[in-house]
Formats: sequence, structure tokens, C-alpha cells
Amino acid sequence: MKTQNKIVYVLLTIFFSYTLLFSGFIYYSISNYAFTDFYKRLEIRAITTAKSQLENEGEGNIIRELRQEYLEVLPDEEIKMYKLPDNGDWQGIRELGRFRDGFIEEILEDGTSMYNDRRTFFYGTTYTTVGKATYLVTISAENYFITHHVHYLRNLLFTSLGIAFVIIFVVAFLFTRKYIQPINDIIEKVKEISSENLHLRLNQQSKNDDTISQLSQTFNDMLNRLETSFETQKNFISNASHELNTPLTSIIGEADVTLSKVRRPEEYIMSLQTILEEAEKLDKKTKALLMLAQTGFDGKRQKFQMLRADQLIMDVKDTVEKIYPGSKISIDFSLLPENPYRLKINANEALLHLALSNIILNGCKYSNFSPVHVALGVSDGKVIIIVKDEGIGIPDSEMKYIYDPYFRASNTENHEGYGIGLPLARNIVRMHRGELVVNSTENKGTTVQITLPCFFTNQEINDGKAEQIVKAYREGRASQVSGNI
Repeated sequence: MKTQNKIVYVLLTIFFSYTLLFSGFIYYSISNYAFTDFYKRLEIRAITTAKSQLENEGEGNIIRELRQEYLEVLPDEEIKMYKLPDNGDWQGIRELGRFRDGFIEEILEDGTSMYNDRRTFFYGTTYTTVGKATYLVTISAENYFITHHVHYLRNLLFTSLGIAFVIIFVVAFLFTRKYIQPINDIIEKVKEISSENLHLRLNQQSKNDDTISQLSQTFNDMLNRLETSFETQKNFISNASHELNTPLTSIIGEADVTLSKVRRPEEYIMSLQTILEEAEKLDKKTKALLMLAQTGFDGKRQKFQMLRADQLIMDVKDTVEKIYPGSKISIDFSLLPENPYRLKINANEALLHLALSNIILNGCKYSNFSPVHVALGVSDGKVIIIVKDEGIGIPDSEMKYIYDPYFRASNTENHEGYGIGLPLARNIVRMHRGELVVNSTENKGTTVQITLPCFFTNQEINDGKAEQIVKAYREGRASQVSGNI
């Protein structure tokens, strides 16, 4: 069954059930009121008639005039009065036998009684005159309100139910059609999108924060990611082919030139050195590619341990200074927390060392060895490392490609590189459940912020449990803790 039909049936059932119950309640209430009111009217007529006929003539005339003036005669109205014997034996009154069984006994016992036989209603009561004579007064009449007005109301309610059913059906159908149609439009549009036209996007009905708009926005976000992923894959293959092909071409060309004629020994040595340099470049690019693939999203293979972030930064500084002796790295530890446990992170030391080294090396290289500032701080259970340089920066139009493997910005012609360091660093940070954010302005510099979760939660540190965890960690049980990553 289609969703639209389901919604129509559900709405129809709910509203029709409510209308039916409401109509039934109205019919029951009015019918019950009509019964009670009519018996009250019979009672008034029975009492006034008894007073007007059984009391003294003067008082009776007044009541009779009032009755004639204000109480209309009911359809088929019949009032009878029977004088009861002093011994209360009414069985001798033959006319009382025409009433329903138990009617007279109930009047004598309770003072009043009433019942109806289809349209005719009966009411009976006892009346004692001033002279202490007891009479049995009965009255019967047709309840015109029940037989006509209530029946008319019943027919009116059934007609209203039928009309309400049609109206509810039409409204429910139009309502569901209006709200289902955008979903159907989304389905049809999504069917048109394939790997060949990933640039297509869904039309957002409005910028309001409604469900349909959120659904369209979610699909568009997913398509953005898919398109980026496809483009990245395409660029990766293209860039990787180009980067790997360049040293291979150099090696082959150098070998061809060298072998084209007989040369002196020193020329062979120079040629082999050139081939060796190109082979080393090829080896580095291949290893970088392998490393990037290994750091893909398979973090379970890596071993993690408890590290101090400030010690890691100092180790990275030493490594960078060995690679680039002319580098100028300034470390800012002014924001370190008082509690050293807040600096602990759960990390794979080799990988995180590699990621941070790549970022600082890039800062040194692309700033022509101007000072690179590294700051460390802790906030809200996160260790934050900021690396800032004053280098060439990245053009705004190329920021969206900075994580593509082998991508190099257009202003890096004068700097060597493979375009692997940043995507590799981001993969490593992601493996540590962290976040890497790059902000850059061309010709002004680049700032890289790395956010990593602390090893201890704030509650563990505040409750003084960090020391116990460290002790357990050192005793070998910490592997269970680090294994959660």
C-alpha cells in the first residue's frame, strides 16, 4: 500500500471515529434530556389536574385557569384519577390493569413511577387531598419531541456523518498529496543522479528548517561528499600517475643517454648518481603513498599508548631541526594547565610524531625558514596544538583541494614536495579521534590547528582517579583502556 493511501486511511479513521463518537454523545445527551424533561412535564400536569379537580372549587378554578393558559395539551394526553380504598387494595379497580406490570405497585411504594411504551409515555403518582383522601393519578401522552425532534436529530447526524466522511476524505487526500509530493519529487530527482552527473543537486523548497528542506539539504550534503570523493579519487590517480611517472622518465632517459655511447668512468658515476637520486625520490613517493593508504581508516591495527603532548612537541622540534638545521621553531607553553594529567593523550607516538613533523616541516619550508610558532593548550577535555607560519599561504580558490593526495598549490613551484604530508597528517589525526583544521591566507601564512581528546576525562581528574589509572596502566592493565580506541 502506498504511503499516501496509508496516511489517508489513518486520518480518515481518526477523524471519522472522533466525529462518530461526538455525534453519539450529542444524540445520547439530547435523548436522555428529552426523556427527563417529558416526565417532568407529565408530573406537572398530573399534580395540577389533581389539585384543580380534587381541592375546593375556588383554588381549583385558579389552577385550572393557569393550566389552560400556560400548559398546552400534549398529543394523546390522558389523565385519570382513581380513589384508593382505605385498606389500599387497588386490585378492585379494574381500569388499573391496563398498565404495565409493577407500575401501580411502584407508585404505591415510592410515590411515583414512570415508563414508556414506544412513543407513549406513562407517569403515575399519588395525591392526598386536604380531606386525607388518597388518589392514584396517572397520565399518558405521546412524546412529540422524541418521536419527531430526536428522530430528526438522528437523521441530521447521520447525514452530517456522511458529509463529514466525504470532506475528511477529500481534505486528507489533498493534505497528503501536498506533503507527499515534495518527497516524490526528491525520489524522482535522486533517480536521475548517477556517477556521470554528480553535479546535480536537489531543489530546496525553502530555507525554513522544515523536514523536507532538511532532507533535501542532507541529500545535497551527501552528494557534495560523493562528488568530492569521486573528484579526489580521479585526481589521486591522475596526480599519482604523474608524480610516479616523472622520476621513472628521468631514470629511463638518463639510462638511455648514458648507454647511447661509450663514456668515461666518471661520466658513468655521475649518471648513476642521477639515477640513484631519482630512484630515491621514487622510493620516497611510493613509501608516502603506502603510508597514506595504511593510515586510511584502519585505526585498529595501530598500537596506542599514553603520551604527554608537550614532550611529543619537543621531540618533533628536535627532529625538524635535524632535517632543517636552519629552521626557527618557537614553542609557546604559556597556556599549559596546572595539572599535568590534562596533557596526556592516547596516541600512536610514531604516527602522531610523523603528522606533527610534516606540518611543522611544511611551515618551515613554505615560509623560507622564517619563524614557525607552535603553541600548546588544553580546553574542555581537548589538547589543542596550533602551528602558525608566515609563509606563502594557500590561494582561497585552492583550499578545497588541500587534502587531495599529491595536490600542490599553484604558488609552490619553487618548493619541493609531493602533496602527501597534509592528507597524511589529517588521516593520522582522524585515527586519534581528533580534528585538523587549516586556515590560510595567500602571502600571509598558514595556521594549522590540531585538536585531540585528552586521555583522562575531567571527572577522572577532578575525582583524583587519574593517578590510579596511570598506576594500573604501568602495571600492564592499561592495554584494556587503550584498546578502546
